[in-house]
Amino acid sequence: MINTKHLLKVASAWISVVYVVCFAGVALFPGIRPGFMRYGLHMGIDMGQNILTITTFIIGLVIWNSIALVAVWLFAFLYNTIKH
Repeated sequence: MINTKHLLKVASAWISVVYVVCFAGVALFPGIRPGFMRYGLHMGIDMGQNILTITTFIIGLVIWNSIALVAVWLFAFLYNTIKH
C-alpha cells in the first residue's frame, strides 16, 4: 500500500523544482524554447513574444502542481486498488 499523502508531498516538491528550473532556463536562455518545442514536443510553432513575470511564474507553478498532484493521486489510487 502506497502512502498517498507522502507521495503527494514528494510529487509537489519534485514538480516545483522542475518548474523552477524550466522557468529559469527560459528566462536566462530564451533561445532554448524553440528547440524544446521542436525536439521535446515534436512541433514547430511561432512562439510570439516572451512573457516572464512573477504572475506567470506563480500561476504556472500552481497549474503544474495541480496537474502533477492529480496524476500522482490517480497513480496511487490505481496502485492501491488494483490487486496483483
